Parts: sequence; structure tokens; C-alpha cells
Amino acid sequence: MASAKTHQFHILSPDPWPIIGAFSALIMASGAIAWMHKAAVGPWVFALGTAAVLFTFYGWWAKVIAEANGGDHTPIVQLHLRYGMILFIASEVMFFVAWFWAFFNAALYPSHVEAVGGVWPPAGIEVLDPFVFPLLNTLILLLSGTTVTWAHHSLIHNDREGLKTGLWLTILLGLTFSSIQAMEYMHAEFAFAGNIYGSTFYMATGFHGFHVIVGTIFLIVCLIRAYKGDFTPKQHFGFEAAAWYWHFVDVVWLFLFISIYVWGSNFGAAVLANTPH
Repeated sequence: MASAKTHQFHILSPDPWPIIGAFSALIMASGAIAWMHKAAVGPWVFALGTAAVLFTFYGWWAKVIAEANGGDHTPIVQLHLRYGMILFIASEVMFFVAWFWAFFNAALYPSHVEAVGGVWPPAGIEVLDPFVFPLLNTLILLLSGTTVTWAHHSLIHNDREGLKTGLWLTILLGLTFSSIQAMEYMHAEFAFAGNIYGSTFYMATGFHGFHVIVGTIFLIVCLIRAYKGDFTPKQHFGFEAAAWYWHFVDVVWLFLFISIYVWGSNFGAAVLANTPH
């Protein structure tokens, strides 16, 4: 018979998921490399590795949820989990700094980049109107930030229906954002390859779109857990982490909208041209 927990720290029994996840990632990376080198087996190995990684996600996080429900997430453990999430978001911030840096390096000094012809946006690039789809998506994400905050406050006050309604609205807004961005990409007149504007634009906005999809899945898992009654007003770090992540996605989009869509567009170029030097 297992002894009762007599400490407040996160000391758990050995677990196979880290080694399973490591080998799954190795298989996925090997398949991706083989695929890029046009090996026939590449796509199949990559698909196998991706499936194994997704299986690891499910199994590992299911165990974390079981630990939380079993009382392993004491106040001290929850504090350390918050530190971990803060550090993760900080690393994500630096990830996006790299894409902003690449964009501004070419936009601020177009005369130093031979491929753009000394002007920004580069000659021949028909940029997207920032005040159509991008502005609509900005309003959608700002609204989703209020709905996820509503869900959070409902949970704190033990309003289960408010929690579920807020999560439903946030998820639907996230799906709407992704759909509109897909439509925007379909109407874009420039490609990813062949010019630095397209490369930096799609890398920055595309990775943000990926984060929106990940955040939406995160919130869907929280909604399922809310229906199962997992969260309590005093113990709900899983939901809190999802809310933090979603707010991070909102803030990154505001920077993307202002810098890449507005400032980096023909509108921004016209403003700069009419500004006295």
C-alpha cells in the first residue's frame, strides 16, 4: 500500500513519457530531413514521428491532469508551474523577436538589401490592405481576450456556466480568426518564396497563426475539463496557463498588425514619405 504524501513538493515516480517523447521527436525530425532531401520514405517517417509526438502529448498531459486531480499539485507545485509557464512564454517572445528583427532589418534599411530595390515594400509587391481582413482579425482577437477573461473570472467566482460560455465564445472567435487568415492568404498577391517581403511576412504571421491554432486546442481541452468538473476556484492552473497563452497571442498580433500590416504596407510607406525630415 502506497504511503500518503507527506511533503508539498513535486516528487513523482519514474515515468516513461520523457524518453518516449524524445524518440518520437527524433523520428519526426529524421523524417522531415529525409523528406527535404526528397527521400521516398521521408513523408512516411515524418508522419509516424508526428503521430508518436501527438500520442506523447496526449499521454503525458493526461497524466499531469491525473496528478492535479490526485492532489499532487500542492500550492508550492502550482507556484513552480506558473514560473515554468512564464519562462515558456518569455521564450516564445524571443522566438517572435527573431521574425520582427528580420522584417525590420529589411524594412528600415532597404538600400542595404539589393533584392528589394532600395524601397519598402519592394517594387512589384502588392501588399494586403491592413484595414480589411487584418483589422477585422484584430477586433476578433481583442474580443476573444475579453471572453477568456470573463471565463476566468467566472471560474474564480465558481460560476460554471459563465466559465463554459466564455470558453465557447473564445474558441469560436479563435476558429473565426484562423478561417479569416486562411482566406487572407488565399487572396495575397505575393508568394512565400522569391522575395524577402513574402518570406518575413508569412513566417511572422504564419507562426502566429500556428500559435492561435495551438491556443484554440488548449482552450478546447480546458472546455472538456470544465464539463468534467476538473477546475475549482482555488486550483485551475491548466485553465490559467491557457488564458495566459491566449493573451500572449493577442499581444503578439497587435504588434504584427501595427508593424507588419500597417507600418510595413503602402499606407506606412506613404506616411513616412510625407513626414518632414
